[in-house]
Amino acid sequence: MSGISLEGVTKRYPGGVLAVKGVDIDIESGEFVTLVGPSGCGKTTTLRMIAGFETPTDGTVGIDGENVTDAPPYERDTGMVFQDFALFPHMTIDQNVAYGMEAAGEYTDEEIDARVAEMLELVELPDVGDRTPDQLSGGQQQRIALARALAPKPKALLLDEPLASLDKKLREQMQVELRRIQQEIGITTVFVTHNQEEALTMSDRLAVMNDGRFEQIGPPEEVYDDPDSRFVADFLGTANIFDGTVASVEDGYATVDCPDVTLQSTNPAGVEAGTEVSVVVRPERFRLRDASTDGGVGLDADGTNVFEGEVTFKRHLGSSVEFRLETDGGREIVVVRRSGLDELEPGDRTTVAIDAEDCRLVEA
Repeated sequence: MSGISLEGVTKRYPGGVLAVKGVDIDIESGEFVTLVGPSGCGKTTTLRMIAGFETPTDGTVGIDGENVTDAPPYERDTGMVFQDFALFPHMTIDQNVAYGMEAAGEYTDEEIDARVAEMLELVELPDVGDRTPDQLSGGQQQRIALARALAPKPKALLLDEPLASLDKKLREQMQVELRRIQQEIGITTVFVTHNQEEALTMSDRLAVMNDGRFEQIGPPEEVYDDPDSRFVADFLGTANIFDGTVASVEDGYATVDCPDVTLQSTNPAGVEAGTEVSVVVRPERFRLRDASTDGGVGLDADGTNVFEGEVTFKRHLGSSVEFRLETDGGREIVVVRRSGLDELEPGDRTTVAIDAEDCRLVEA
């Protein structure tokens, strides 16, 4: 398998539209990397430059150590799966899967037949070869599109939102299947999505894009728990974000004055007093108490990192419960609990607190 590298890759369209702005990334052989970001951030354009469907205005694209910046798609030895699957409706499934190998003209009929059978086994659809695409479900078509992309044994697999048209349950099933297949064959994979859950659950690393740039690259748990910017914190998952000014810094902790609360946070950014910052708190990090029964016992006595207020909303998320709390300062806070405290209902008062170590400080 092969790695992929982008160095200073920029794409400017006619009229001066700058879609991608000097991005750099090295993707290791066999790694699953997801480009994630809002619509229009440049992720699909970046993928198309890797595939060869777009040519960078500046910078270089490398695959397997070879500069392929100006090479056409058919010389890059990549497999691509599109959002609409792009299966040929007039061909059987066997013919669809065999198409890339036949177009290459490098395989015997016996080799093609054996590879097609191998790919259908891989995607767990061994008995559909004589059907046509319209005789398959959406999830089955997605797997056939993947089999077709993998049949010629490409150096890398490129996926452009291939699960976007599937319903929620099928999409979740295909997330598992796609990751299983990728790990089984160990192919280098670049996946594009705007779905944060998909990105977090499937990837070895995320590259979060915003306005044509990579805001942060790292393992999913690192990007989620330790965002580098306000944008990353706000885009990836749910975040409570408090804007304020650093009042003091002492022993690696920063005290931040926000309009309705004082928060203490660890200070990995090394900010100084007077700096405008944002304090990021994930919903599952809050400690929650019923103020009517324990009076906030165990919470910070001086009121730092503590909120009191009324539950305004509650919903069950299966393995967890989400509460929305309107604080006495008029702020809405999202709190997620994995178990317990189901007795709290809208209208109840409660107290929540957050440890300084669970507050992430980023520059505003």
